[in-house]
Amino acid sequence: MEITASLVFAAAICFLIIRALRQRGLLQELAPVVTAVVDGMPTVAVIIPARNEAANITACVSGLAAQNYPPDRFRILVIDDASSDGTPAIVSGLAAKFSMIRLLRSPPLGAGWTGKCQACWEGAKAVDPDTDYLCFIDADMRTEPDLLRSSITAALDREIALLSLAPRHELVSFAERLLLPCGHYLLGFRQDLAQLQAPDSRDATVTGQFILVQRTAYERVGGHAAVRGIISEDVALGRLIKNSGSRVLLMGGDQLISTRMYQGWQTLWHGIVKNYVDMLDGPASTVTTALAAFALAWAAWLLPLLDGTTCHAGSNPACAGLIFALPASASVIGLHLAGARYFRIPFWYALLFPLAYTVGVGIAFDSVLRRFTGRVRWKDRIYP
Repeated sequence: MEITASLVFAAAICFLIIRALRQRGLLQELAPVVTAVVDGMPTVAVIIPARNEAANITACVSGLAAQNYPPDRFRILVIDDASSDGTPAIVSGLAAKFSMIRLLRSPPLGAGWTGKCQACWEGAKAVDPDTDYLCFIDADMRTEPDLLRSSITAALDREIALLSLAPRHELVSFAERLLLPCGHYLLGFRQDLAQLQAPDSRDATVTGQFILVQRTAYERVGGHAAVRGIISEDVALGRLIKNSGSRVLLMGGDQLISTRMYQGWQTLWHGIVKNYVDMLDGPASTVTTALAAFALAWAAWLLPLLDGTTCHAGSNPACAGLIFALPASASVIGLHLAGARYFRIPFWYALLFPLAYTVGVGIAFDSVLRRFTGRVRWKDRIYP
């Protein structure tokens, strides 16, 4: 029994390592453009949907206002989505300082709409008709001065209709440091990035945290109105644009954009629950993926311990199993240690990964239950 379990565990880890190596480098990093700003750059409308973002909106808008981009070629529209905190007042104060900033109020939420989709759509409708690009960015993003120039240059040079950037994540609380690295591993192993990024694929991978899209391509598919009731509206919009014949690409934006998405257990739990089923391709896949990760994570610690104890007691099959279990476990632990270094968090968080995947099982079941019962909750709203 010991050698069978160890062989199965080692085979599964070997498969995941091969998959990771195959996908390595498929997410290209967008480097900052260092050339001088030139005249005639495309016009851009930066649209920020904001609901109760008083803690984030100043840093986000100020960073965008300081972009190394011709000031007469871009505008910033903050769409307030019925905030109950000081978000509108803060934006009004910023608009008084920077002429390119404008505050709009989203109307009461329409039937069949999510709040973010409606706010983005209202912003898109309000831009000047001759605007070349729309840039949708979340209010919790922090931007470097070369973000707009670098993304616009990449979109033009590569003929990309929709360019999305994955930001660098700032992890502060225990919950963030425990769960988010493991969530990234789970997505990385679960998704076939080569297929999603392939030009001839009908699928796409996009993050709604930063989307730069040609206005004509956006309007051709109906914009956010076409995905108005979809929780993961970013991926749905990316698929529509890609299937209309335009190029869609996700790139790494570590050098240009960063975020702290959550502030602890409550916001993190609700944020992941909201998207988990969509990210993992449906309820059944969500549950099986979470359970498989849970089993492999605990096996990485327990199998070598069990094999070693039984081998010490004189079991030759257990000694043989230990030969397979030890390097597989070392690979798993090494992966999480590398992740801790990448996310710049203390190394000991990497050793707690079985706990993270255990919590992940709870999040997976909660996400599936909320989808079946029509109780997806986000930003004090419940969506059917």
